[in-house]
Amino acid sequence: MCRSILSDGIFCVILPTDMQKMITILGPTASGKTPLAAALAAALPPVNGECGAEIISADSRQVYRRMDIGTGKDLVDYRTVVGNSIANIPYHLIDIAEPGTKYNLFQYQQDFFDAYQDIIGREKMPILCGGTGLYIEAVLKGYQLSPVPQNPELRQRLEGKTLDELTQMLTELKAKNGSNMHNKTDVDSCQRAIRAIEIEEYNLHTPTPKRELPPIDSLIIGVNIDRESRREKITHRLKARLEEGMVDEVKGLLAEGIPADDLIYYGLEYKYLTEYIIGKTTYDEMFTRLEIAIHQFAKRQMTWFRGMERRGFTIHWIDALQPMDDKVQQILARYEEL
Repeated sequence: MCRSILSDGIFCVILPTDMQKMITILGPTASGKTPLAAALAAALPPVNGECGAEIISADSRQVYRRMDIGTGKDLVDYRTVVGNSIANIPYHLIDIAEPGTKYNLFQYQQDFFDAYQDIIGREKMPILCGGTGLYIEAVLKGYQLSPVPQNPELRQRLEGKTLDELTQMLTELKAKNGSNMHNKTDVDSCQRAIRAIEIEEYNLHTPTPKRELPPIDSLIIGVNIDRESRREKITHRLKARLEEGMVDEVKGLLAEGIPADDLIYYGLEYKYLTEYIIGKTTYDEMFTRLEIAIHQFAKRQMTWFRGMERRGFTIHWIDALQPMDDKVQQILARYEEL
């Protein structure tokens, strides 16, 4: 059993040394997951004079280097106040792939497991934090996956189809496979939908030995934010990121020689800003369409998390708008009950 203490005004917890249970913090975009994960890590007791917890990101876009503003990395969120000093919380699986590449779930599952083993091997607490539901579910449940090669013939057949047509094809394939993969959260462009179809087709027709990774036991905390507050935060954040230079960030990626179609593949900010930069839309059209798309994305994230609950995961929801100390205390109290 854990016991909690108050020290220098900071709510802390003493954990048995043999406990390896992970804490997962999930929630929709703009719910404040990362600052909460950092505050939680800072509240845990140090290990060998270092921070006692490390954060593993579960974000399908933050893996890419130089895609910072558009993916909302906000690395400053990993710095938090502890007493009278600043703590830098170690993080993993951010800035590990080059823009233009197609990082995928298979790679993420292996990279997560390597980071997880490294953290617990140093007797620290892993905190999984992010909003990509498929990545989170895959590592918690221990999905058995195989690498899927590209299928040029299939891609040629699908070329020119609309996103709605591709989505319908994907829905039918998922029904045949009994698959929970490829929620609309991550198929918001034709390229991403085609890749999802490619994977489902491969799994349907190609029985192969699958790599087995164990499921991970985790306390799952969901950060819930009411719809109106979420919408306000999304709009405010979008305006702030545009002012911070998000357009210039995408222009810089294009100037590196990364094809526009590859940036559009990443969806959301990179899709709509690229279309604006190459002249397909006006600035006002870009802003309106992107704002709507992010709101829809947040809604789909919540749909995925509710689906996880139906699939047997227990998610303990806390109110995003509570004071940070209260949220941290609630999580630690939940952990004590394990």
